Amino acid sequence: MIDRHRLGDIEITRIVELEEPFLAPDKMFAEATPEAIAPHLDWLLPQAMCPDSGRLILPIQTYVVRTPHHVALVDTCIGNHKRMAGFKRWAGRDDDTWLKNLAAAGVQPEDVDFVFCTHLHLDHCGWNTQLKDGRWVPTFPKAKYLFAHEEYAYAERRAREENDPVFGDNVLPVMEAGLGQLVAPDFVINDHLSFESTPGHTPGHISVHLESAAHHAVVTGDLIHSPLQCAHPEWNFLYDEIPDLARRTRRAFLERHADAHTLVLASHFPSPSVGHFMRQGDAFRYRYVTP
Repeated sequence: MIDRHRLGDIEITRIVELEEPFLAPDKMFAEATPEAIAPHLDWLLPQAMCPDSGRLILPIQTYVVRTPHHVALVDTCIGNHKRMAGFKRWAGRDDDTWLKNLAAAGVQPEDVDFVFCTHLHLDHCGWNTQLKDGRWVPTFPKAKYLFAHEEYAYAERRAREENDPVFGDNVLPVMEAGLGQLVAPDFVINDHLSFESTPGHTPGHISVHLESAAHHAVVTGDLIHSPLQCAHPEWNFLYDEIPDLARRTRRAFLERHADAHTLVLASHFPSPSVGHFMRQGDAFRYRYVTP
C-alpha cells in the first residue's frame, strides 16, 4: 500500500509492510475491558477493530519523507529473515513487498540519504539491514542512519542482558559499516527535519518532526499505538517500558499537537493512518485525512 501527502514542499509517502489484526484491546491495554470499550465500538468497527476476531488492527509501516534536498525514511518495519525474541509470527519473513512498494514510490535503496528509527524495537528497524551471503549488511548503502544516544544504549543493553537479536541484526552492522551516527534526542537535521524527544515507550524514544512553509507534521512512533489512546491517554501499551513517563509523554504530545493542528503521521493507527488530534472534553479524538 502506498499513500502520498504534501506538506509545503515536502512529499510524504506511506509504505505499508503489513496490516493485520494484532491483539485484543485488553491484551494491548490493561484497562480496556469490554465495558470500557463498548462506548467506542461505533467508530472502532470495522476500520480499527476486526469484527470477526475482536482484535485491534495495526499496520507496520514506513514514512518516506522527500524534502527538496533529501530522501529520509522514518522506521523500517520488520524486514526479512529476522530472528525474533518476541512475536515469533514475524520471524523469518521472506517477502519483498516492502522493497517493491518502496521502488514503486520511486525510491531505490541508493537514493536514501537518512534513516531514522523512532526506537529500536523489532518492527521499527528491520529493513535497516538485509541478509547477503550469510551476513547482515545495510540496506541503504549511502544513507546516514541516525540513532538517539539513549535509545542506542538501551538496545545494546537488551542485546546483552536479554539475548535480544534485534541490535545485532539491525543496528550493529550499520555501525560497523560506518553509516551510523549517535545524536541527541532533540537533534536538528536541517530546516525540514528534526527529532522530538518522546520517552516512555522506551528510554530514548523519539518522534520525527517535519516542517515546511509554516506547516508541521510529526511521526508518532510508539508513544501512541491506537486511536483508543486518544480517548484514553492514560492507557499504556503492554510494552511501554516506563509506564508513568509514557503516560505523561503521551498526554503532553496530544495536547501540544492538537493545539498546533499538526499533521499526525501515526505509526500504528489503521489505514489511512494520517490525520489530526482533536480535543474532545478532557481527552481527544482522531480525525483521519484521506490521501
